[in-house]
Amino acid sequence: MRTSCPAIACHLSHMFCLAHFVAVCVPEELLIHVDQVTRSTVIVSDKVGLLNGLSSWFFLLNKEPDFSTCKYNAFSFLPRFLYEQFRRYNNIFFLTIVLLQQIPDVSPTGRYTTAVPFILILTVSAFKEIFEDIKRRRSDYKVNCFGTTVLENNSWKHREWREVFRQFWLRGFLLCLLICVIQIRVGDVVRVDNDQLFPADLMLLASSEPQSMCYIETSNLDGETNLKIKQALSITSTMTTLEKISDFKANIECELPNRHVNEFSGNLVYQGSYFPFGIDQLLLRGARLKNTPWIFGAIIYTGHDAKLLMNSKTAPLKSATVDVKTNSRIIFLFVVLLLLALVSAVGTELWRNFNLPDAWYISFLEVDTRASFLWHVLTFFILYNNLIPISLQVTLEIVRFFQASYINIDVEMYDVNSDSCAVARTSNLNEELGLVKFLMSDKTGTLTQNVMKFKQISVAGEIFGDNESDEFADEEVINRYRTDPTSASAVAIKEILTMMAVCHTVVPEKVNGKLSYQCSSPDEGALVRGAAAQGFLFHTRQPQKMIIAVLGKDEEFEVLDVIDFTSDRKRMSVVVRDSAGVIKLYTKGADTVIMERLVAGSEADIDVCHNHLEKFASYGYRTLCFAMRVIEEDEYKRWSSEYRAAGVLIEGRQKALVDVAEKIEVQMKLVGATAIEDKLQEFVPETVQTLMAADIRVWMLTGDKRETAINIGMFDREFAMVIDGKSLTHALVGKCRVHFGELALACRSVVCCRMSPMQKAEVVEMVQSLGNHVVMAVGDGANDVAMIQAANVGVGISGEEGLQASSASDYAIPRFHFLRRLLLVHGALNHDRSVKVILYSFYKNICLYIIELWFAIFSAWSGQTIFERWTIGLFNVIFTAWPPIVLGLFDRPIEPVQMMRYPSLYHSFQKRSFSIMQFLLWIGMALLHSLSLFFLSYGYLSSQVVWSNGRTGGWVNFGNSVYTYVVATVCLKALLECDSWTWPVVLASIGSLSVWLLFLFIYAAIFPTVSTRIGGSMTGMAWIMMSSPLFWIALLFIPSVTLLWDLIIKR
Repeated sequence: MRTSCPAIACHLSHMFCLAHFVAVCVPEELLIHVDQVTRSTVIVSDKVGLLNGLSSWFFLLNKEPDFSTCKYNAFSFLPRFLYEQFRRYNNIFFLTIVLLQQIPDVSPTGRYTTAVPFILILTVSAFKEIFEDIKRRRSDYKVNCFGTTVLENNSWKHREWREVFRQFWLRGFLLCLLICVIQIRVGDVVRVDNDQLFPADLMLLASSEPQSMCYIETSNLDGETNLKIKQALSITSTMTTLEKISDFKANIECELPNRHVNEFSGNLVYQGSYFPFGIDQLLLRGARLKNTPWIFGAIIYTGHDAKLLMNSKTAPLKSATVDVKTNSRIIFLFVVLLLLALVSAVGTELWRNFNLPDAWYISFLEVDTRASFLWHVLTFFILYNNLIPISLQVTLEIVRFFQASYINIDVEMYDVNSDSCAVARTSNLNEELGLVKFLMSDKTGTLTQNVMKFKQISVAGEIFGDNESDEFADEEVINRYRTDPTSASAVAIKEILTMMAVCHTVVPEKVNGKLSYQCSSPDEGALVRGAAAQGFLFHTRQPQKMIIAVLGKDEEFEVLDVIDFTSDRKRMSVVVRDSAGVIKLYTKGADTVIMERLVAGSEADIDVCHNHLEKFASYGYRTLCFAMRVIEEDEYKRWSSEYRAAGVLIEGRQKALVDVAEKIEVQMKLVGATAIEDKLQEFVPETVQTLMAADIRVWMLTGDKRETAINIGMFDREFAMVIDGKSLTHALVGKCRVHFGELALACRSVVCCRMSPMQKAEVVEMVQSLGNHVVMAVGDGANDVAMIQAANVGVGISGEEGLQASSASDYAIPRFHFLRRLLLVHGALNHDRSVKVILYSFYKNICLYIIELWFAIFSAWSGQTIFERWTIGLFNVIFTAWPPIVLGLFDRPIEPVQMMRYPSLYHSFQKRSFSIMQFLLWIGMALLHSLSLFFLSYGYLSSQVVWSNGRTGGWVNFGNSVYTYVVATVCLKALLECDSWTWPVVLASIGSLSVWLLFLFIYAAIFPTVSTRIGGSMTGMAWIMMSSPLFWIALLFIPSVTLLWDLIIKR
């Protein structure tokens, strides 16, 4: 049996790319013919499954098989890695230098002195990328390695997906392609057993459960561990045997593949009749079958057309403020480099004009074709190129990698209850944690525990329940119903308790004889448990029936229709037929949408309920209003036919269903309202106070009603402005946007309530657009993802609403109060350390390489280098590589305990930021040190007796001596810049100088004996230098005198 599926995920581009390929590689009997193309579907012949499978696998073989989060494969690694690297223009700059050095005689430093360290740095970055990609590949393997049972030739065949990829390498490309086509394709019928993952997006055909229901867990998709219920269409629910499923033939029409996991529209075409199906019959790849022995399903989407893979896109790239400023500083140094090259070239021309006429012994230079002005500019451009630190990027990557590791292993941010700790999902934004000015926080699950408890109820004009008990404990409500069930108040009480037990999507489950509820919303679970505690026990759900025990007596409700909750509708409804045959509409939702749909003349009830709602909100409770109406049979039939007609649409089904729902959700009677407590998490008020003391403005963006948001805000003590979503719709448009933004920024804090997910993101973007502010967004639910991704730094809290927010975030924490340590300790330290790494890297390069300019004054502006060529290239990557790394990892200006105790230090650290003045100060110190190092060495060594035999050293000895003093100075400078000396910092500083001296000894003794082209001028240089007492005296004297400037300035 094979179902044909006319609208399967066949992108037309895939078809066209495949046409020529199939004609060459696939036997004629496997060719596919396209019959018709419509706007929303691709109508094809009965072999559509083969077409989709073939096109999908052809597409996958050119990318990654199955689900893949890997960035690279064996074929794409080199081009993609190089593309990623050369998007950074500092790498383009050094590549240009490498190419310029290959021009004969233009480079004063040789052809490979930049190429070797540059390749070394790229190699380190490549290993880092490979290491991270291997971890992703191992994770992907766990997802992809599973078997599938496929219906083939009227029998079940088990297929191992991994076997396909092994055969690719063993048997060749074409065979793999044909095997992949056979493995699994659109239209196949598969059997999935309990606790197995779904191999593709499936339409549920039948299951082992009554009325073909099944339970699924979607933790791989949205992080929710609560079970969800799915139900097959009645037309397919009887196909529970191999014989029946083998004889069943039908077509499936469905929408083109998209990434909307909560929306789906399709039709099953069987014997000329259309049977609409939707999200309730869709089993998504990556979900898991639970508490159901088996299901049969028809494959709808495979490969990269599956919704899981279409949603497996990376979050938007974010740039750290430090990176942006670093780029601007590099541009500045590039301009300085050009100016120095031009000035030096002018110096060459002036020296030649004034000195060559009298210097008859070098008169050949007058006709030297290489003595043009442009030639000299290129020579000095290459000579000074190392003013821009070649190792800065890789140093920062290493530092950030370990800084992120510090966050991951911080036991102070470990939560025992959830057995989870903080996770840095990116290392590129570590410094942003120290620059946060605005904190945008969700409320439910972020500031609160998201553990809902039913507390109070408003019904029949009265409030039942109190604030003292942990949960609802007022026996008066059920006693009143027992006493006189026919009274108006008793009828209202029964109605609202019935609605609490019926109007939901909760799934009851018996575990070891005890009833438990699986619910996707904590609110629904609290209401169902609250009704059960009052004797209205919901215990059975079937596809078209619900059974509740009312004070021990079962009552059945036929579920006619369910109108789901959405963030736009802000309500959900069920249409049921009670045991008396009466059709009723039950609706629950936000007061703003319920009140406007009530029957005329309900003003008195509305006023009473509104007062009760305000009282509930004053305690910080979450509120819901309940309304109902009795529907006549004829009215329901008319409405139902419209609802069914909207349900068979492929395009625009969701909007059509909403429009039809609006027609019946009117003229309702207000029944009452409920109050659900969601307590603040531990230390939330203290955390907010601490963040405000750190000069961080805290905004609360929530979907709750205004009074509830204000009440929670009062716990946080300093909120100053309140606005709701309806007002925001106007405030974020046109000129109002600027005025509202200015007013909001002038406030200490802001509460935004009744907000949609997109409005949260718009508020974040507004704050970012009105100044150079670093905005952090914190949330725990799927409705916070847009806000988290829009913010400079997104923090997800792994809570009761799933893991979508934490999966989309840059950093994840178990509890809100861990923000204190994340920002005040890790953020402040990471920013301070990284800035110091960057400034120190600029400093040490300028300190050494600007000496080439001072030497040019004494070398007739000839472009001759003072240092040996290979020591120039290895200065950054070996001899001074460790001091900046240990500065970025171990420098600790203040103990973490003190930083937590005095939050104002956070703002103080921001003042030590990467400012222009700070940058110029370091550059000035580098120039001052280079002048001191060069001219002290020149005066000390140029004309002094160095050895006991009276001989003095030449420029090679002079250059290597200056080089040694520079290495010593920059290493000691690292010690001076450390706020606290730790053994790694001391070891790195002393060790770097020792490594240089050891290298000098080995290089001068061994390499010249191998080839005079490598270090020929260094022959015996180590002995010449180290045998001179003057060299050792100068090694103590010159760096010490040079660093006196730092002590003077810091005083």
